[in-house]
Amino acid sequence: MRFREQLATLASRLRQELAFYRALHAHPQTPPLAKALLWLALGYLVMPFDLIPDFIPVIGQLDELVIVPLLLHLAMKVTPLAVQQACRSQVSPAASQK
Repeated sequence: MRFREQLATLASRLRQELAFYRALHAHPQTPPLAKALLWLALGYLVMPFDLIPDFIPVIGQLDELVIVPLLLHLAMKVTPLAVQQACRSQVSPAASQK
């Protein structure tokens, strides 16, 4: 697979994941704790400062790669599987082509 195709695939997957988290947050049966964790993940991404400053070698750049997925993972752990499946099917590629 060529580099441009890989980037297109990655961008498509990212759009799909963002739509999933948006649908999950909007779902009425999503627990408040999961919604708060999703907001924390988003807030940490757009926050102008970090818990670990970026000028600290390696660790400073990797904190977003650890903290944000951890918050998303915790949000998934407290969200019922039925809600996750409903949101996932809502944003599946087949559903978006209809």
